[in-house]
Amino acid sequence: MLDFIRFSVRLGLAALAFAVLPSSKGNAGEVLVFAASSLTLPLTEITNRYETEHAVKVRLSFAASSVLAKQLARGAPAAIFISANPQWMHYLVSRKVVAPESGRPLAGNRLVVAVSAERPSAALDDLGSLPLLLTGGRLALGDPAHVPAGRYAKAALTSAGVWEALGKKLIPAANVRAALRFVELDQAGAGIVYATDAYRNSRVRVVHQIDASRHPPIRYLAALVAGRSGASARAFFDHLFSAGAQASLARHGFAVD
Repeated sequence: MLDFIRFSVRLGLAALAFAVLPSSKGNAGEVLVFAASSLTLPLTEITNRYETEHAVKVRLSFAASSVLAKQLARGAPAAIFISANPQWMHYLVSRKVVAPESGRPLAGNRLVVAVSAERPSAALDDLGSLPLLLTGGRLALGDPAHVPAGRYAKAALTSAGVWEALGKKLIPAANVRAALRFVELDQAGAGIVYATDAYRNSRVRVVHQIDASRHPPIRYLAALVAGRSGASARAFFDHLFSAGAQASLARHGFAVD
């Protein structure tokens, strides 16, 4: 069963990678932003407000940071990249795809354990007790081979000493929002997802907030893509760090300076 799920995830990633690659020509006067899928709500809000105040079109493409980074390395015409994991930003810096001097931390996040709102699970006092909470069910998380949230989750589970015990109970999803969907539908006994996705979702219930010391800090990094940072892109990039944009991120539960 797990092999089939992994095959489905790889197939979905391949299809998604193809889907997010726009025309190499792009559209004049537009700013294309590649961003981690967990930023969907706040970035959409920020963009809608920005477009009403400026004569520029901003297009957003959301997916796992790994998928987007690989597309940029192949020449996808985005002007801004926002990664949920420093690894994928470093991947692009090493290939001279993004301008390293432009990179800035945009926001932070936390991991939580969530269950379906219909599931009568008690609060989890310690992450090490997660196998007991599952009681025959599976654990949904972003695929650690591709998804930043999955990498953070694996680090936390390893720190808690339960990664090996959960090996055959995992549902590795194509991105963290897909992992949350398994939980919403009660197709997983629990899921490890970002706090920003779980706390605003009435179809799931948070039973544990994972101690941040169990995994590397969750930081979203933003940078301009080399050779594509025209005036419109630079203006929108700067706007992401404005008081108004940072307030939007905070309203959606992200940690900001």
